[in-house]
Amino acid sequence: MSTEDLKICAGMMDGVEILRLVVFLAATVTTGMMAGIFFAYSNSIMPGLRRVDDDTFVRTFAALDRAILNPLFLVGGFLGAPVLTGLAIVLHVVDDARSPVPWMAAALVLYLVTFVITVAVNVPRNDALKAADPATAGVAAIRAAFDERRWARWNLARTVLTTAAFALLAYGLVRTGGLA
Repeated sequence: MSTEDLKICAGMMDGVEILRLVVFLAATVTTGMMAGIFFAYSNSIMPGLRRVDDDTFVRTFAALDRAILNPLFLVGGFLGAPVLTGLAIVLHVVDDARSPVPWMAAALVLYLVTFVITVAVNVPRNDALKAADPATAGVAAIRAAFDERRWARWNLARTVLTTAAFALLAYGLVRTGGLA
């Protein structure tokens, strides 16, 4: 059993150590949640939508996108993951060979790439689909302009990147026992 394990068992963690651990865990969990959301879209939502007619695709995808844009998703996951990871880095900057900062920094970079992909590729497609008027453009044209194959390819990239970021954070937790 390590010294940190003994301190945790004995209830001897100080406030800073507790804050470090809580923020590190929260960064890991929120990043994992985002990886799960992207995975769900890659593994079930988009393959399911691929099998439906144009009208169902346009209406369903628009409804899903409207539903996901909520405070819990935006603050608790999408924006929360990089903010918490950045805060965890700041809290763990110490001169320690077991410091998780390199793992956290790598995870943050991967997540930021995911963020850029989301803002540059996926969100504009989502917004265009929601803004299109089926009465004037027609659902087949709206679906074609959305280019679901391109959306799905970039979503797969987001899935891989956030899963790798989650793995790096989890490894950092295991390597350090969650403490710096």
